[in-house]
Amino acid sequence: MRNLKVLSIVFLFCCVVGVNLACPVHDKSITVRVASYNIEFSKSATPEQIGDMFKPYQLDIIGFNEAPDGDWTARVGKVLGMKYSFVGKISSANHKDKYKTILSRTPLENTEEHKLTGHGWNPASVVRATTQIQGVSFAFLSLHICKSGASDGHAYSLATKVLPKETMARVIVVGDYNNKIGDAAMKTVEGAGFRPIWSDLKIDVSKEFTYNAQNPEKNHGVIDHILYHTLAGAKATDGGLIELETPLSDHKPIWAQIVFPRDLEGVQEPQ
Repeated sequence: MRNLKVLSIVFLFCCVVGVNLACPVHDKSITVRVASYNIEFSKSATPEQIGDMFKPYQLDIIGFNEAPDGDWTARVGKVLGMKYSFVGKISSANHKDKYKTILSRTPLENTEEHKLTGHGWNPASVVRATTQIQGVSFAFLSLHICKSGASDGHAYSLATKVLPKETMARVIVVGDYNNKIGDAAMKTVEGAGFRPIWSDLKIDVSKEFTYNAQNPEKNHGVIDHILYHTLAGAKATDGGLIELETPLSDHKPIWAQIVFPRDLEGVQEPQ
């Protein structure tokens, strides 16, 4: 009888340990796979073609800009098995079908759009939504803004009016910034506590370009970026520019794998 009790205790212990190891809530980190793509109002590819292109990356969430209105984003999601989408109402510079959208594998909540004005073409905007990945809440923003200086454009509005009001600890901001890393506008955004994935991945973006994918001789460098809030202690561990043999837009898509600690206590900013 005693041996039976001992075996029962050992069995129970193993079951508990097994459950703890299998359950993601006990993991020490959360990996989020994200992408950003300016698809030039789907001029050169269908949403189904863009969905097929993204399949190998097993993404959790995507930010599109210059996207058509209606069900365009949802059609990409159908290909990828990503059921949740949000389409903004402000078209960049009031042009046709240049909306900012979000596509997600997990349900989107608290969807909203912030209008941005300043130097250059107007209006610009950034769409925002929250979602839970592996039981942890994230805020995700997708934008399309104009090239500007440190304090006269959309980047300044983003950094001083939108991002400071963010209530989530874990924040990712993606899109077509129309500015290169090192520009005054990007320094303003980074100064608000955000870090580009290129820094973690050791990618020298001065030697690369995201625009113009269809006319490389007239490229403007890397102007599409993925940034995350440094206070969450995250780090990009994989990602980069997606090089396509036949471009599906005048921009190149970009993607990243970002690892966030589950417990934010004692988190230090990346150096």
